Amino acid sequence: MGAAGEDSDDIGAGCIEARLASLHVVVADDIGVGCIEARLASLHEMIVGCDSDQSMIWDREPEVASQFLRGLDEVRQIVDALGEGQEELRCFAHDILQTGMSRLEEELVHVLVQNQQPVVPDHVSFRSTEDDSVVEDFSSSSFDEESIQGKAIQSESSRGSEEYVIDVVHPDAIPDLRSITRMMFLCSYDKECRQAYVSVRKDVLDECLSALRVERLSIEEVVQMDRSVLNSMIKRWNRALKVFVRVYLASERRLCDLIFGEGTTGDYCFHESSKSSVLQLLTFGEAIAIGPRRPELLFRMLDMYEGLSDLIVDLNSLFPEDSGSFVVAECHEVLFRLGECVRATFDEFKNAIRNNTSSTPFSGGGVHPLAKYVMNYIRTLADYGETLDLLLKGKDEDDRPLARQLQSVASILEENLEARSTLYSNSAIQSLFKMNNVCYMVQKVRDSDLRGVLGDDWVRAYSRKFRLYAMSYERASWTSVLAFLKDEGVCSHGSSSPSRTVLKERFKSFNLAFEELYRTQTGWIIPNLELREDLKISISLRVIQAYRTFVWRYAGHLDGVRHRDSYIKYCPEDLEACLLDLFEGLPKVMHPHRR
Repeated sequence: MGAAGEDSDDIGAGCIEARLASLHVVVADDIGVGCIEARLASLHEMIVGCDSDQSMIWDREPEVASQFLRGLDEVRQIVDALGEGQEELRCFAHDILQTGMSRLEEELVHVLVQNQQPVVPDHVSFRSTEDDSVVEDFSSSSFDEESIQGKAIQSESSRGSEEYVIDVVHPDAIPDLRSITRMMFLCSYDKECRQAYVSVRKDVLDECLSALRVERLSIEEVVQMDRSVLNSMIKRWNRALKVFVRVYLASERRLCDLIFGEGTTGDYCFHESSKSSVLQLLTFGEAIAIGPRRPELLFRMLDMYEGLSDLIVDLNSLFPEDSGSFVVAECHEVLFRLGECVRATFDEFKNAIRNNTSSTPFSGGGVHPLAKYVMNYIRTLADYGETLDLLLKGKDEDDRPLARQLQSVASILEENLEARSTLYSNSAIQSLFKMNNVCYMVQKVRDSDLRGVLGDDWVRAYSRKFRLYAMSYERASWTSVLAFLKDEGVCSHGSSSPSRTVLKERFKSFNLAFEELYRTQTGWIIPNLELREDLKISISLRVIQAYRTFVWRYAGHLDGVRHRDSYIKYCPEDLEACLLDLFEGLPKVMHPHRR
């Protein structure tokens, strides 16, 4: 292999050209015709002899391939030189040439196939960075899922490790392929040459997609696919698209240029070889774009949009306007539809929050799964800020449409939580529930990139809200309890001395109220540790001080009263210790511990 390529530029030179230089004159002479007949017979024997051999010509000694090409070129020149009146001789020469071209077509396919490099080179890993066995559930019907995974592939402004061209055919075979294709073009068998080349390389590129684990699916199959499977397939598609374009298509483009040279022939062969595989990838993208609007797949759709958008420059350079305009136009169309799909899915996400309702209150008044899901969801959306700002921008919107859209989502979530709070019959836990959830919202924004999107004004406004809810909780829970510790009404009408009856009733009522609050509110929960401790301290300052003062003032007036301990059941330290048990989510019953 290789020798035929080295001799290809000399095909038809030397003695052959000298012998045929005066062919137009000689053929009119009977002696000249006889020489041509004899020469054609010799060439026929050589070409047919090669054709009848079971082994491929380019698997034999290099000189055999060179001789075959020289013989074909000589027949070609004879066919071109023979004029009118020599139809029989011309037909004979043409038959020889056709036999040789058919064999050369077989040799072209053989050399391409035999010298194909491995589909997956050792230095290229096509395994997705994500383990497809790990599948997230983002569905709007599963808002109890707190873990949200964002970008499946890193958006790269630089090309990274996947930008390199590989030898898809062994370099040593390139000269032979150039010699074969050049001869077929010289003999006006360019159509057959292109068809043979395209047929082989098209199958190879299809094999590349299989190596990338991209299945050939119809739009209907994709639309009806289970969301967990679809989630994995989209991640795989994102990775495959980048590798296929920047490695395989770039390498295939280079192969065409090496064999056919830069020009329309190379453009045509590359376009026809790769069109089917590219459209297969785009069909999947189109299926996602026109399929159901699934909020659980919004991140994957954004990955698809960003991935395809990032490759538009590559595709424009690979597919010139004339021969590849259809492919590039299809890419832009799929990109446009994906953008529309992202906008529609974002709206569907809002609707999913609005429509997620319940008829039962959330146990313990803690952070609702809906709040966890939504805040983790929009926190992840912030990773796609630049893309979403582009896609969500309307005619009259400013430069930060994502900020306004996420503020809208937060408002919708807040409205949903407000409605859920009304499911509680107790106003104290209503406020506690809203306090917990708004505090969680603030925490998620403050501790993430969302703060840069929503802004400090949003953080301050919502921080005020959850602190107001905390004050509302305290008033609803403890105002009635503290009312039993007031001085008003302790003395009988017209008397300056406290009434024992009133004092007994006050202490008894306070004990019952405190015990009831302890029993219920130890079962309530405040997940945020700092907020929980702050609220306990605030309650303790109000309640313990009031109780300590009330006991100091009036406990002595119950000295000598029968069952005194049943009225003054707790010392201040007992109550202070009990307050530490609140909001842990573990209901308890109080037991007096006298000190």
